[in-house]
Amino acid sequence: MKLIINGKTRHIRVHPMKRLLDVLREDCGLTGTKEGCGEGECGACTVLIDGVAVDSCIVPAAHAEGCRITTIEGAAAANHGKALQNAFVVHGGAQCGICTPGMILAATVLKRGDGLDEIKTALAGNLCRCTGYPAIFRSVESAIKTPRRKSSRAGRR
Repeated sequence: MKLIINGKTRHIRVHPMKRLLDVLREDCGLTGTKEGCGEGECGACTVLIDGVAVDSCIVPAAHAEGCRITTIEGAAAANHGKALQNAFVVHGGAQCGICTPGMILAATVLKRGDGLDEIKTALAGNLCRCTGYPAIFRSVESAIKTPRRKSSRAGRR
C-alpha cells in the first residue's frame, strides 16, 4: 500500500482494513497521533488527509492509499503548525497532551483573522478531558491573529 505521509512516500504492507491510526503509530513510528476513544468521538487521533481533518481511528488504511496524510510530526515542519504548537506552549493550551495533536491539526484549517466562532467550529470534533478550552481557544487565536500594521508615526515623538 502506498501512503504519502508528511510529504514522504511510504510503501507499507498492512491489512487494508487496519486502522490508519495503528498504521501510523505501529508501522510508521509516528506516535504523536494519539488514541483516545477509538470510536471517532474525541479527535485525539486527528490527522489531515488531503487537507481535511479526519479521525484516524475510524479510517481503514485502504481509504488513505495514495492520499497525502499529515500527522502532528508533519505539521511541526510547516510554519502554520509551528506557530500553533508554540502558541499552545505559551498560552497553556497543552495540558495533559492527549488532545493537543488533534487540536493543532484541526486548527490548521483556520485562516489569519478568523474569530472565536470559527475557532470553535474548527475544533468542535475535538474533546479536552482537562476542560482546558479557554486556554486552547486563546492559543489558537494567538497563532492565527492578524498581524498589526505598523503606524506611519511609529518611532515619532
